[in-house]
Amino acid sequence: DLDECAASPCKDHQYCLNTDGSFSCKACDASCVGCTGEGSEKCKTCASGYMKEDEKCTDIDECNLPEKVCTKENQDCVNTSGSYTCACSEGFEDKDGTCVQT
Repeated sequence: DLDECAASPCKDHQYCLNTDGSFSCKACDASCVGCTGEGSEKCKTCASGYMKEDEKCTDIDECNLPEKVCTKENQDCVNTSGSYTCACSEGFEDKDGTCVQT
């Protein structure tokens, strides 16, 4: 078997998997910018919204940062994978960008 992966035939956001007589390109983990294999521990660098922790790229919980990210009144922070969203608190709804009581 020839190791086609030695020639780095895959794109930047993929890793090469050598197979018998061939190869395939697999997508890197969402937490990675470039990778050497499968999973968040094989990242070359971490994507935006992720940080290296115990040799893995893990999600940054923006909602637990010392500086508030959702600054409008009656608004809660909701952590998402690699990011966050701001949503109106329970009992409030979004009316033209302001959270008003329902």
